[in-house]
Amino acid sequence: MPRFRIDIEYDGGPYFGWQRQANHHSVQAAIETAIAAFSGETVTLFGAGRTDTGVHALAQVAHFDLSRHWTGRTVQNALNAHLAMADETVAIIAAEEVAGDFDARFSAKGRHYLYRIHNRRPPLTVGRVHAWHVAAPLDAEAMHAAAQRLVGTYDFTTFRAAQCQAKSPIKTLERLDVTRDGEMVEIRASARSFLHNQVRSFAGTLKRVGEGGWTAADVTRALEARDRKACGPVAPPHGLYLVKVDY
Repeated sequence: MPRFRIDIEYDGGPYFGWQRQANHHSVQAAIETAIAAFSGETVTLFGAGRTDTGVHALAQVAHFDLSRHWTGRTVQNALNAHLAMADETVAIIAAEEVAGDFDARFSAKGRHYLYRIHNRRPPLTVGRVHAWHVAAPLDAEAMHAAAQRLVGTYDFTTFRAAQCQAKSPIKTLERLDVTRDGEMVEIRASARSFLHNQVRSFAGTLKRVGEGGWTAADVTRALEARDRKACGPVAPPHGLYLVKVDY
């Protein structure tokens, strides 16, 4: 059967995460419904990562199989038409037929996430569901310096959700950068794979550093504790974006 890869952008606000659920609307279900409407086939869509409720994506990747060949442009246009008719906040930004052994999850060699903090005293209006509003001034340089204590191969139990299903808490974090552009503080993280809530846990911990409550040494102590209770607050989901998946 022909296999198709699609690259997906979505605003995660209206969805209960990526994964299909019985009683809640999800990104996966929205796209599977569009595929059925376009092709007449019921398929299972496999994504590169399972984003949580409220998390956004600029380039999520998924694959699915159909019984006949279509051009990538036809798949892209047809799915976008059906998604638009259903008022979904999901867009297919690329589509192509790929080799049968391509797997959106297991073929991935790297994942890149962005966490956005809108750092200003006035409350947010337009961007309130697309960034974490933090009113207290943040020292982005101190946050960046502390973030470097987490780059490398470590046991990240401290920054792992209790319900995480990964076989091991040991991951290699290739990048964790913090930058400021005006009112926006951005945290960018790269690794082959991440633990559940790992990036949001990083963001909450680094926010504590930016406010002056923690130092870089405190971040190291939290990492070395290998204890979820040692983590800073978990940042809210609406500031997180899956930016890119490498293959």
